[in-house]
Amino acid sequence: MDVAVSEPAVAPVAAAGVLLAARALGVDLGLEMPCTTAILLATGAGRSRAYEVCDELRALLPSLVRPPGRPPKPPQSPAPDVTHALRKEVLRFVLDHPGCVHGGAQRRRYSGTFRRFVLELVERHAELSLAALSEAIAVPLGTLEAWLRPGPLEESAEPAERPVRDATVPKVETLLDAWRRWDGDVLAPFGEHVRRDLHLDFGNAMIGALLFDYGERVPKRRPGRSPDEEALRGAFETFFPGAQWVGDGTEVEVLIDGEVFRLTLELMVDAHSGAWVGLEVRDAEDSAGVIDAFEAGVETTGAPPLAVLLDNHPCNHTEEVDAALGDTMRIRATPFRPQNKAHVEGTIGLFAQRAPELVLDTDSPRQLAHQIARLVAVVFACAFNRRPRRDRDGKSRAQLYGEPVTEEQRREAKHKLRARLRKQERARQTHAARLDPVVRERLDRAFERLDLDDPERHFRDAIARYPLDSIVDGIGIFEGKSKHGSLPDGADARYLLGIVRNLDARHEADTITRALLDERLAAHDALLQPLVRRQGDLTRLEFTEHLRHLVDEAMGAERALERHFWLGVLAGLVRQQPEGQRRERFRAAARRIHSSFRVHRHDRDAAERVLARLIWPLA
Repeated sequence: MDVAVSEPAVAPVAAAGVLLAARALGVDLGLEMPCTTAILLATGAGRSRAYEVCDELRALLPSLVRPPGRPPKPPQSPAPDVTHALRKEVLRFVLDHPGCVHGGAQRRRYSGTFRRFVLELVERHAELSLAALSEAIAVPLGTLEAWLRPGPLEESAEPAERPVRDATVPKVETLLDAWRRWDGDVLAPFGEHVRRDLHLDFGNAMIGALLFDYGERVPKRRPGRSPDEEALRGAFETFFPGAQWVGDGTEVEVLIDGEVFRLTLELMVDAHSGAWVGLEVRDAEDSAGVIDAFEAGVETTGAPPLAVLLDNHPCNHTEEVDAALGDTMRIRATPFRPQNKAHVEGTIGLFAQRAPELVLDTDSPRQLAHQIARLVAVVFACAFNRRPRRDRDGKSRAQLYGEPVTEEQRREAKHKLRARLRKQERARQTHAARLDPVVRERLDRAFERLDLDDPERHFRDAIARYPLDSIVDGIGIFEGKSKHGSLPDGADARYLLGIVRNLDARHEADTITRALLDERLAAHDALLQPLVRRQGDLTRLEFTEHLRHLVDEAMGAERALERHFWLGVLAGLVRQQPEGQRRERFRAAARRIHSSFRVHRHDRDAAERVLARLIWPLA
């Protein structure tokens, strides 16, 4: 009798992969799921292959659900004669501007001149859809859509190496002549053109150096690092062990069953001895973590300190923290000065260097992650506190913390710390009294809308000291980044303060420049006379051509004064248009501004903001 061999409809490794994927999703939802070991034993699949199938299935899940409704219709291609004319025009432009398009099919790069040419094609062929135009001119649709949105589009950086140059004069003249006719924005493809078509054996570094020496090209340099503030070393005043603690948090990653858990390690470090006195592990940096770390330090040392120095995160300055500190003074760290709490910053850095990688395989990930992180931190702290310090006569941090303290030292330290705290409070009250109530009310609404924590109005009062123009722009940038999803992780009120401060510096520079411009115009300065004559010549052009030439003049200006002159003329031209057309005219100008790749991205962004403020002033 024949016996049918029944094989499972689903392979064991596939079943294991499905169950592992379901387990990962179920744990996130708080459901009771079988453990990994049980799944592998029940299916009989191997661990490694099962996890590979699990990863493949999780990657496919988003593609299994599509939006409701009918799929979009395929784009209609333009008429053959229109396609032929467009392709012929693009080919002629590329031949007339060598280097404006370069790179392979996977990563093609375009110059600013080619981008502006394509934008003009879009304006002239408004009857065609973007998809049809993209197919006709062989520019990807995504690239074309990005060009139509005002925004930065950077080119690659230039090499900084400057070797010895031994080229002969005829070769250099050939190189310079080729560069003057070159239309690309990046040095690398020009170097390929020189070596392939002109047969000059120059490397990119030598080409860049020669162009710089002959004044043809100025490479963009990254800003250098700020020098180390040697004068501030040792300036932090400490009194004795237990007088002042410094608190801060750092992120710790624990890998369990292939899943990464990011935890926060809250530390309390004694400022005088550098000893770790308290620590706590939390899911995120919050007030409860600060309180637990402080109480752990009290339990370790037997007494609370006179003061605790905390950074300006809102969670460090809440009523709960004040209640837990009791008589201990809470002092804010100086903003934007990491050296102000160097004791805990240096300790965290050393911990990050010496702490082992935490990779575990368990069925209870969250709780075990807390326990392992705490265990490693405690072991490190014990060893760290007992390590002899060469700068303290071989004494360890634990020995330094155990040194006796007289009542006179304690009274003197308490007096100085209270004086420091009163000085901070008086300064805060003085600043708050000078603030405009309208600005404060606007900031209150913005903080509530953006869900930003600021329990003591520390950041709102700091922002309110800046002009309304900078505050409005800063709130708009922060909210725009939030909606776009480009805010850095953990961005809070401090990040908004940084945006407003940087914008105010830009606005101040713009105002000063425009004041200089007005003075020079009034005095009929010889520097501006050619610009005024050029402005008169451009007024005879049709509006679209006039706008394009003004943008090109502004972005091609070598001096900031000239750029502001042309931006002012451009703003006046846009303001002359009917109210309903100004927004679209501004967008067209902004798109052309951002296609000027030879101008740095920050300068392009600044030009766009200046133009917006001149067209729609707030005051």
